[in-house]
Amino acid sequence: MKYSISSAAPANLSSDCLVVPVLDRDTLTASGKVLDQACQRSLSKVLRSGDLGESVGATLLLRDIDGIKAKRVLLLNCGEAQKLDGKNYRKALKSLVKELPTLSIASAHFLLTDLEVGERDGKWLVSQTVEQIEDGLYSYDHTKSKKAHKPGLKRVGISLPDGISRATANDAVRLGEAISAGINTARELGNLPGNICTPTYLAEQCRKLATSYTGIKTQVLSEKQMQRLGMGSLLSVSAGSAEEAKLIIMQYRGSGKANSKPHVLVGKGVTFDTGGISLKPGAAMDEMKFDMCGAASVVGTMHSVARLKLPINVVAIIPSAENMPGSRATKPGDVVTSMSGKTIEILNTDAEGRLILCDALTYAERFKPRSVIDIATLTGSAVATFGNVVSALLANDQELAEELLDCGQQSLDPAWQLPLWDEYQPLLDSNFADIANIGGPRAGAITAACFLSRFTRKFKWAHLDIAGSAWNSGKEKGATGRPVGLLVNYLSRQRA
Repeated sequence: MKYSISSAAPANLSSDCLVVPVLDRDTLTASGKVLDQACQRSLSKVLRSGDLGESVGATLLLRDIDGIKAKRVLLLNCGEAQKLDGKNYRKALKSLVKELPTLSIASAHFLLTDLEVGERDGKWLVSQTVEQIEDGLYSYDHTKSKKAHKPGLKRVGISLPDGISRATANDAVRLGEAISAGINTARELGNLPGNICTPTYLAEQCRKLATSYTGIKTQVLSEKQMQRLGMGSLLSVSAGSAEEAKLIIMQYRGSGKANSKPHVLVGKGVTFDTGGISLKPGAAMDEMKFDMCGAASVVGTMHSVARLKLPINVVAIIPSAENMPGSRATKPGDVVTSMSGKTIEILNTDAEGRLILCDALTYAERFKPRSVIDIATLTGSAVATFGNVVSALLANDQELAEELLDCGQQSLDPAWQLPLWDEYQPLLDSNFADIANIGGPRAGAITAACFLSRFTRKFKWAHLDIAGSAWNSGKEKGATGRPVGLLVNYLSRQRA
């Protein structure tokens, strides 16, 4: 998609479709009123007729209006002015973007950026507009014999918001494009079936990303190399599978300072999770291909970071394995030794994500990180608690937690903090090892984070459980690409 910023008078904009926002069902914004005057109040007359639907995102298409250069005008209901916040703006955009491909247009221009959207500024409006357009145009067809029809829309114009320069608006376009590229990378990897997106395939995609961006270097460790490092916990997960586990390390160097410490992202990459010997029920087991969405979001974030050329250093660590039952599979009651030296009693082989993450977190120590964030589809408890609305957040550093919470609000990719209190730690006690891999039927998301916290005492760390937010079930089944938006927002704030 080609995007452009324009400060031309609305009536003089040459486009196949001019998108005009409407508030309170009949109120035009400043640019809309200028447009209305140019067409002899034609827009006002239509709005007084009540033909525009009441719901946020409702549209009304008008054609060949005298005094307006654009071939079509699409009125977009943005809801009540007093209730117009980031969520409603996004809701209106999502509805609009679904309709645009049905109009057989090659170009569109958005007059949305003079809306007052809560405390959001013009840069946010431009970036979010681009993000939602790119989100709406994504379509999965990798494993379909008939490929998705490419939309005819090729060019999008966006009116320059008041209060920001053209250069700032262009930066916002690039930001929106970069975040969208990362989100769609994560969605594509998450949507691929487990027989294609294996640990080896995931490693290959990370290598390809490194060939596309000179700032990224990718290294992949084999099982033999992990054995030498003592990663018995990670390797216990892949023991029953014919697919070899991989530890993928991607290093992005954007800082010009020689000793700038990196921020580290750790993504759970279980490319298919049967539960192992603790076999899952058959219902919806196909969705277990999404158990690598933490890894996918890390790959997507690295894509965005490299595209934006952020002036910081970032390391991505992706432990990837397939969790299968088999003659060599780890059994409930087995005790394994992690890279840290801690022994782990595996009471349930379906609590495997934490087993691969703990060794990756120990590996992260060698980078002397400024911060570490792990992202994982970790627990059903997070799904039961939050559904698909927010990601669960736990951290050993409150300042880091609060910054991530703010990033989630800013990016409309929200998280909610749960307590990481010492009172929960005894639930992980074991009679036969240093720690058990589950804490019982209660507080599952919290005890999973408590387990990981045992391996994060040497750095600032936060954990995002995206088991609910990483994908949609039902009719809209598919990966969401979250929390790429949150992570890019966080990394964009950092300085070398």
